[in-house]
Amino acid sequence: MLSIAVIGAGRIGRIHARNIALHPRARLAGVSDPDQAAAQALAEACGARAIPLDEAFTADAVLIGSPTPTHADYIERAAAAGKAVFCEKPVDLSAARVRACLEAVARAGVPLMVGFNRRFDPSFASLRRRLASGEIGALEMLSITSRDPAPPPASYVAQSGGLFRDMMIHDLDMARFLLGEEPVEVYAAGSALVDPAIGAAGDVDSALVVLKTRSGKLCQISNSRRATYGYDQRIEAHGALGLLRAANMTATTVESAGPAGFTSEPALPFFLERYAAAYQAELDAFIALVRDGVAGAPNGEDGLRALLLADAATESAFSGKPVKVEG
Repeated sequence: MLSIAVIGAGRIGRIHARNIALHPRARLAGVSDPDQAAAQALAEACGARAIPLDEAFTADAVLIGSPTPTHADYIERAAAAGKAVFCEKPVDLSAARVRACLEAVARAGVPLMVGFNRRFDPSFASLRRRLASGEIGALEMLSITSRDPAPPPASYVAQSGGLFRDMMIHDLDMARFLLGEEPVEVYAAGSALVDPAIGAAGDVDSALVVLKTRSGKLCQISNSRRATYGYDQRIEAHGALGLLRAANMTATTVESAGPAGFTSEPALPFFLERYAAAYQAELDAFIALVRDGVAGAPNGEDGLRALLLADAATESAFSGKPVKVEG
């Protein structure tokens, strides 16, 4: 069994620790967090121990779910110890720092997977397979919708890196995953329409982005920090021969009908519920990468490419001009 230590006992750390504890090919080696009470509570709930940070780097692999400013340092420390690494997005908010980190990983020769969990969502993964099979012919236009049910606190926004690097980076990775080629130009527009405090913090809470590839494929991404009807996650791919669509997920598919029309349940409330299966499949992929050498999981280069797109979108939104994507 692959022993995996989790660094970070917050919301994302809890998801990963519980999935590791239940996985037939993995063992939770321990949970480390500066908040000892949080680490202890999570470890006990998963049948493991709270461990000091140093001990986390003695497991077979390290899963990093700590705050973003710690990611690159922990990746480099794990790599230096010869350990496989799974790190939540982003690797860092600075592309230069990400590049330096990836160089350290390459020198160490250890596997690194970056947590773009949406690639493993069953519906999105099926859409990609069917797209790649040629079911709708050549892809021409892609539309990705991602809207949170409510905005985060302004205190979080101030240190998050902004909507494009914090929230949309998942959609930018999905765009790369589905387009099959790199976007070369980005045009973005953003506004603070949901919470004035987000605008006061220098960020936006509503944004539209258009990506264009060298061959001319187009992708539109819509993000909002507010969706009163649940966690809005949809993808539509339009091709020469037809269309593929992945709709929102609801708790059940039961509808009711009456004189006023048809009524269905709201979209699932947030990412914890919507992407539960994706997080489990993501862990499967990490274990397969480390134990079986199965390639294909999002790696450090994918993390860098998504960040470069987020940087370009940020620049475009605040300049009002299209931005060529850095190579």
